[in-house]
Amino acid sequence: MSRLDIKNPSRSQTVLENLYRDVERHIEASPPGLCPVDMSHAFLQMCHAQSCGKCVPCRIGLGQLSKLIEQVLDGSATMATLPVIEKTARTIVNTADCAIGRDAARLVLDGLEGFRDDYEEHIKHHRCLAGLQMPVPCVALCPAGVDVPGYMALVGEGRYADAVRLIRKDNPMPVACAYICEHPCEARCRRSMIDDPINIRGLKRYAVDHAGVVPQPECAPATGKKVAIIGGGPSGLSCAYYLALMGHKVTIYEERDKLGGMLRYGIPAYRFPRQKLDDEIASILSLGIEAHTGVSVGRDITFDKLQRDYDCLYIAIGAHQDKKTGIPGEDSKNVMSAVEMLRAIGDEKMPDFTGKQVVVIGGGNVAMDVTRSAIRLGADKVTCVYRRRIADMTALPDEITGAMAEGAEIMDLAAPVRIESDSDGVAKALWVQPQIIGEADRAGRPRPNKAALDEVRIPADIIVVAIGQGIEIQGFTQAGVPIKRGTFVADSATAVGNMDDVFAGGDCVTGPATAIRAIAAGKVAAANIDEHLGFHHEIRVDVEVPAPKLNNRPPHGRINTTEREACERKHDFEDIECGLTCEGACTEASRCLRCDHFGYGIFKGGRIDKW
Repeated sequence: MSRLDIKNPSRSQTVLENLYRDVERHIEASPPGLCPVDMSHAFLQMCHAQSCGKCVPCRIGLGQLSKLIEQVLDGSATMATLPVIEKTARTIVNTADCAIGRDAARLVLDGLEGFRDDYEEHIKHHRCLAGLQMPVPCVALCPAGVDVPGYMALVGEGRYADAVRLIRKDNPMPVACAYICEHPCEARCRRSMIDDPINIRGLKRYAVDHAGVVPQPECAPATGKKVAIIGGGPSGLSCAYYLALMGHKVTIYEERDKLGGMLRYGIPAYRFPRQKLDDEIASILSLGIEAHTGVSVGRDITFDKLQRDYDCLYIAIGAHQDKKTGIPGEDSKNVMSAVEMLRAIGDEKMPDFTGKQVVVIGGGNVAMDVTRSAIRLGADKVTCVYRRRIADMTALPDEITGAMAEGAEIMDLAAPVRIESDSDGVAKALWVQPQIIGEADRAGRPRPNKAALDEVRIPADIIVVAIGQGIEIQGFTQAGVPIKRGTFVADSATAVGNMDDVFAGGDCVTGPATAIRAIAAGKVAAANIDEHLGFHHEIRVDVEVPAPKLNNRPPHGRINTTEREACERKHDFEDIECGLTCEGACTEASRCLRCDHFGYGIFKGGRIDKW
């Protein structure tokens, strides 16, 4: 008889592993709008099943906690049940022997704090607050509320111009988003429960690349009202677009020489070709929008004068100010900010980095843009320094791998300490302190701590600081525009509370964010400015969305866009991405489950064809 046997996975273990993967996919595809109490209950039951059962808090406590939440869901609980749930959960957190019990109970405590109103709604009215909405996941997660299933269906039928028209109903810059959007709409795609999220951005790009010139809709009759937009970036342009469609006279005041904001002065041309940007801006301006560039509010024209001359103002100046690291030597020569560098590139004044050693400080998308641009500007070596791990970088994974493929080095767990300069004040090196990863912060990201290692010297001819952007508030504070923590104060309707005719949105309110969030703010501002002026114009589009087809397609791999070879693309600023082929676009569109018609995510009350 043998002493040992080779352990091979049993049939039951193989099935269980597949079950775990299915659960992971379902969790990943959990869309907004699900009942948080129900989800907490399901997670609690799963943790109870995982418990080894050796300690009472896990074996008995989690079961009791599950029964209490079940009472909330079935309507038999009272308001007195909530303190019992809280006390039970806190006891488990304090006494459980392992992380399974502690984390499960902590989730319940966090839920009582974060969505207590949902618990109370179940107890008092026997219904779920979230269940009253039930949105389509991709539409709900798009800040602008674009009809994603609708335009994907149109792409699948080859109706590319109609797809662009449908997108413009909620997003007047479909080309920009087709090229540079971070596609939050894909995050909870229900196709993830079967295989992978649909390549929504790739389908949008295919539509805009093959639609040709799509004429803008007719504007409503003139209202006689005048609106000034301060800032010609994505938020300002979006607000101007919809106000012009509503019949208002719109004038944009832009500080830079060209319109586009961070789309021009923050996104390099290899990600978004300048001709595409210029064409999209020209299409928006064709609605009769007047634009004055090279005009700074507070210097060339006062805020008070704009208030006197216009019926409403929309502030959308973005976030174009440098942010300092605060380390010694930052004022040395050859130390520049990412904003400064990308602004020069946007104005087509290319810095000469030929043969230079460039060090970039930061870990976001801007840092990656700077890193990849430095390579294209002839740098001999580019090193990106980040104080956390690569896994914790906020840049898109594709941007990180793309930079590394082009030859950039990423030094993670290295915190900048000081900049070394020579006797002439020219930067020569960046000194960094190695870090060791530690406990997670409130956002769930592990904190870096100082490691017991010596500082490291990184030789550098050019140092670029890419740690974020601030807001230029000069010219607005004197006018009484409220500012808090460096950003303008505006509510969710973009109204500036203490100023009746002033609205604000985009990065200058939220801080640096994505283009689609800025576009969404412009859409919201346009609707509320229209109401403020005493109108109720509706934005609609007469595009018939194809009827759905029963989709029995088995699990199918996602078709991704490709990029030009790194050895080729790193030498120029031409577009790096290759769009989907016709075959790929049709295949991706056919993977859509049409949540707008089938299953959980149907549109409540029908498709939203106007706002």
